[in-house]
Amino acid sequence: MKILVLTPYAYPEKVASSHLGQNRNQAFKENGFEMVVYTPTPCRGISEEERKKYKRKEWRNEIRLDGSMSIHRFSLFKEGNKPFLRALRYIICCIKHFDRAVFSRDARNCDVMFIASTPPIQGAMAALVKKIRKIPFVYNLQDIFPDSLIGAGITQKGSLLWKIGRMIESFTYRNADKIIVISEDFKKNIMAKGVPEEKIEVIYNWIDENTVIPIARENNPLYEELGLSRDKFNVVYAGNLGNAQNIDVIIDSAKELVENKNIEFIIFGSGGLKEQFVKKVKDYGIDNVKFFPLQPMERVSYVYGLGNICIVSCKPGLGGSAMPSKTMSILSAGRAILASFDEGELTSILEQNDCGVCAKAGDVKGFVEKLKMLAANREKCDIMGKNGRKLILQKFTREVGTQKYVDVIKNII
Repeated sequence: MKILVLTPYAYPEKVASSHLGQNRNQAFKENGFEMVVYTPTPCRGISEEERKKYKRKEWRNEIRLDGSMSIHRFSLFKEGNKPFLRALRYIICCIKHFDRAVFSRDARNCDVMFIASTPPIQGAMAALVKKIRKIPFVYNLQDIFPDSLIGAGITQKGSLLWKIGRMIESFTYRNADKIIVISEDFKKNIMAKGVPEEKIEVIYNWIDENTVIPIARENNPLYEELGLSRDKFNVVYAGNLGNAQNIDVIIDSAKELVENKNIEFIIFGSGGLKEQFVKKVKDYGIDNVKFFPLQPMERVSYVYGLGNICIVSCKPGLGGSAMPSKTMSILSAGRAILASFDEGELTSILEQNDCGVCAKAGDVKGFVEKLKMLAANREKCDIMGKNGRKLILQKFTREVGTQKYVDVIKNII
């Protein structure tokens, strides 16, 4: 049984949820599946020297997972920060994926396609491949388009871009044989758009509970490496620094709390707006926000272990089309969550299981009030962190999540 994977990002690229793909691929291998992957030359989260290595001919084709995965790379210019160039890169990537999926011998020997929702046109491309080759495809919906564009302020409902996005979305959903969504909110969203319930499978993004573990503060070397204090109340954010994540709420809250020398904000991340946020901190003239590069997956326990609390945030209006995978990482690391998020499934999970507190998305005043309350009660933060770890072990382990993916593929075949 062979799975055709068409993806814009693959090993060794570092993205916020790369562990999901690695765990899933390992589970596919253990269940006897073979994977044929087509992807561009890597660029995200790697050095220029490493990128040059993968541009050489001998690295165009690579065998991984003891022969269960073959990766075929094609040339494509480096991903940049400008939206137009990024969109152009996605379009060219989809064209090349279509070409490989239809004409490549390895691709034509595959039994099913596995397609992720980034970029948004990827699903429509897979639908066209299906019509030509009559091969089924599973659509892994991690981000709902064009809803996410509205929440990020890129467009508005009824605009030309929104109408085109809805056409692409509808075409993808109609042709997908199975749609995997990451929350019940996602399921409700696409069912309201006409997708039949039997086509949808809810699989929450998991975390490897044996890899991301609670780290005692006294055993965390990052304090010394980064020059941070164990005595301060540390507020940690780690992930993409873009528009949808609403980093402004964090920085504006830091400005409001600058006189409280006991609270420090620690931001790990990369993204198109990082320099903008760094400049904003400098313009505010505040010294309670520190920026660091995004750390590799093997250090996630230490990153979140720095925090008395850790942040999950989004722009207002994105809560129904976003379920950040960092949520599970934070909970698995045994840390409490402070969410600046739309009311919905994520906020319900945190409140019902007493593993975090929530402020309305975009509400700086409410966010600051919640933060002050937590900073005054560190013991409460520790209790919520323990509750979060318990929740992960009960419902969101790697074994549970990956087995559901395996079952979906088996049922489609």
